Amino acid sequence: MKTLEAKNLIRVFQMGETEIHALKDASFTIDKGELIAITGQSGSGKSTLMNILGCLDVPTSGEYCIDGENVAHLDKDELASIRNRKIGFVFQKFHLLPDLTALSNVELPALYAGLSSEEAKIKAREKLRLVGLEDRIDHYPYQLSGGQQQRVALARSLINNPSIILADEPTGNLDSETGKTIIELFKKLNDEQKVTIILVTHEPNLAKSARRVITLRDGKIISDEKS
Repeated sequence: MKTLEAKNLIRVFQMGETEIHALKDASFTIDKGELIAITGQSGSGKSTLMNILGCLDVPTSGEYCIDGENVAHLDKDELASIRNRKIGFVFQKFHLLPDLTALSNVELPALYAGLSSEEAKIKAREKLRLVGLEDRIDHYPYQLSGGQQQRVALARSLINNPSIILADEPTGNLDSETGKTIIELFKKLNDEQKVTIILVTHEPNLAKSARRVITLRDGKIISDEKS
C-alpha cells in the first residue's frame, strides 16, 4: 500500500529576477512501513523535498499524495490539518519547551488535536514508555541528556499516531554512540509499530541505516536504491 506518491515535483523559487530551480521533476513512491533516507549534499534539494513531503510547502507543479489524497495545492490551513493528522516531526535541535516536563512536552500535540488532559496524559505516558523514558516523565529538558531529549521528541512525534515520521538530521546534535542508539530506536519503531519513517540527512552513516536511500544532486534524484 502506497503511503506517499510524488509525481513530477518541481519547486522554483523566485529571487528577484532570478529563478532558482530547487527541485526538478522528482517522482517516487513510498510504501507503508518503509524506513527510507533522503540524502544529498548542501544545496541538493533535500530540504526543499522534505518541506513538501512534510506539508510545510507546496510544489510549483506536480502531484503529491498522502494515503491517496492529493495535497500538492492545498492552502495553509488544509496543510496544517494534514500535518496534524498524518505526520510526526523529529528535528535536529529537539524543539522541546524548556519550562515543561517530558510528559507535558509529549502531551501538547494531543491537546491541540482536541484530546482531554486525561486522555493526553495516558497517551503521552504510553509513548514515553515506548521510547524507554517511563522513568523520566517528570524531568525537564535541562535534566535530560541529548539522547534522552531526542527520545522525548520522538515520543512527541508519535502521540497522534501519524502514518509518517519525518526526521530532519535527527542525530546531528548527538555524539556518535548516542546517535547509534537513536538510529536503533527508529529501526525498532519501524519494525514493531510499522510507522513509515523518512530520515533526511547529509550523513552517510545515518543514510546507510535506512532500508532504502534516495539521493539528490542539484535538485534531481540521481539514485533510489534498496539496501
